[in-house]
Amino acid sequence: MRIDSIRTGCSVAAAAILVLGGSAMASPGRPIPAAAQLPVPASDPAVREALEYLRASEPETIADQVALCEIPAPPFGEQARGEAYRERFAALGLAGVRADDEGNVLGEIGSGAPVVVLSAHLDTVFPAGTEVSVQRDGPLLTGPGIGDDCRGLAVVLAVARSLRRSGIEPAGTIVFVGTVGEEGPGDLRGVKRLFDETLAGRIDYFISVDGAGYGVTRSAVGSNRYEVTFHGPGGHSYGAFGMPNPIHALGRAIAKLADIEVPAGPKTTFSVGLVEGGTSVNSIAYETTMTVDLRSESPEALADLDRRFRAAVRQALEEERGRWSSDVPLEVRIESIGVRPAGEQPLTAPIVQAAIATAEQLGFEAATNASSTDANIPMRLGIPAVTIDGGGDGSGAHSLDETFDTTGSHVGTQWALLLALTLVGLE
Repeated sequence: MRIDSIRTGCSVAAAAILVLGGSAMASPGRPIPAAAQLPVPASDPAVREALEYLRASEPETIADQVALCEIPAPPFGEQARGEAYRERFAALGLAGVRADDEGNVLGEIGSGAPVVVLSAHLDTVFPAGTEVSVQRDGPLLTGPGIGDDCRGLAVVLAVARSLRRSGIEPAGTIVFVGTVGEEGPGDLRGVKRLFDETLAGRIDYFISVDGAGYGVTRSAVGSNRYEVTFHGPGGHSYGAFGMPNPIHALGRAIAKLADIEVPAGPKTTFSVGLVEGGTSVNSIAYETTMTVDLRSESPEALADLDRRFRAAVRQALEEERGRWSSDVPLEVRIESIGVRPAGEQPLTAPIVQAAIATAEQLGFEAATNASSTDANIPMRLGIPAVTIDGGGDGSGAHSLDETFDTTGSHVGTQWALLLALTLVGLE
């Protein structure tokens, strides 16, 4: 899921910008592994062969993209697509092919350090039963999830395939991963499990490939998500008039939230996404619920917005109680339904510079942005992480008519390969 994007154009000479030696620091207290090196030159014979293979085999990459996309993967229902992904890892001869207890699919090439994760997410936003067939019109593919993140899944597979074919031996380990639960209700459950248990303590760098285009996410937009429920006994709209009304209280809360002033920088946002409740037009509801999404690039700004949101809900409750001279109870419940931590890496962070430098080797300028992706978790943990686009051109993410234009899309696949090799190093 690529959202809340703030893009800043960058162009830095690749020959002068990147030092990934043992003393460089990606974040306080975490050294860059000594095996990492200057950008792997695209002119290296073995690398050049792998890059050419990716260009020539892009039709196979696109075929994987379509085939995986036509396997439904609704929230918490990624098992079928995950199994198809596991089978593809096994067919490529990756080591340690497995699915963890959360449903993430993993396979490895190489051994030792550094350990680089190259990942894409298996899940979509679409509920079970959604028609997921993909239509093709020349270079244009149309179908739900075709870019987000079937493109990322196909790119990760293609990079693994190119390494197997070329015989390139990484100095460390590349772990190829398909994660579950990246989209909204999943609350990053897959990547959280990856860092908490499955690969806990092993990961030196994390790359997520998510969506179409040629951008790089270096900052994590954090979010707090809540379900707010006002409840009381309810009653007849005429006969019981004069008691506190949960829907009226909810309306007060929404109005107060809408009036909160937030900073333009760091970008901070709020939204009421869903409102439910009531039984009929002539009833005072006994219960009503709203879902709330709070976001910011800054942990401090997000915490301040969270505090003001809670104060608005409490004030709405007291105002609705005070409006009526009634002993009828009215209560509110605020439940967390999702937490995505905010995090930031400077433009000078070595992994960000590596992403920019490898893009320049391939002839394009990678714009940096802030977004909410699987990389939120490692960024917050202080582990060097970026999310890169998978090439091509896309539109309509999270819609049934999402499109992916395959024109020149092999460049995105090549980018993922070069970046992974730059971080892991070559034997």
